[in-house]
Amino acid sequence: MPDTRMYLVSRSVRRRELLNQAGIRFELMLLRSAERQDEEVDESCLAGETPEVYVQRVARAKAIFGASLLLQRHMPKRLLLAADTTIDLDGEVIGKPKNSADAIAILRRLSGRSHRVLTSVVAVMPHDIEPRVKSCLSVSEVTFRVLTENEILRYVQSGEPLDKAGAYGIQGRAATFVESIRGSYTGIVGLPLCETVLMLREFGHAV
Repeated sequence: MPDTRMYLVSRSVRRRELLNQAGIRFELMLLRSAERQDEEVDESCLAGETPEVYVQRVARAKAIFGASLLLQRHMPKRLLLAADTTIDLDGEVIGKPKNSADAIAILRRLSGRSHRVLTSVVAVMPHDIEPRVKSCLSVSEVTFRVLTENEILRYVQSGEPLDKAGAYGIQGRAATFVESIRGSYTGIVGLPLCETVLMLREFGHAV
């Protein structure tokens, strides 16, 4: 049987869980030893950059850098998958909170309002000359009910929001904050499975 595994270029536990849920075989490829310490992937928002442009740029940078590392390390050439998720609130990019105080401030802003969740997924087949690249963008809308200050503080104290874009995880305790969603639930979690599977099939990946 041919090797149908691919590389997942991500530190996200949620993305691993989603791929496992879909029965997609993969190996993990880490770009760095700690988050936000990889100079090759600039995750800062550039001046004038819209949330759509930002999230697609970062996801593509992760995938392309992963492909370059694969060649440098002489690893087996397989498909690589990378993704990035961000929140769009009134046109502003809201990423992962810097600390607990930042998480509290973000959740206060999201309380009682709707925001967009954007996840860009990029697949790369490495080649010595020019990699083959495909991408997709999932855009969903999430509406929060009004949150009490005590709810926000208790949630931040749980530690759950500190490694998540927008300072919340819809698949965790924050599910109780969500009044409605429109779009892809798995895209909100961090990897839109429907779009991802269709994109992988374009590479002939059996899923």
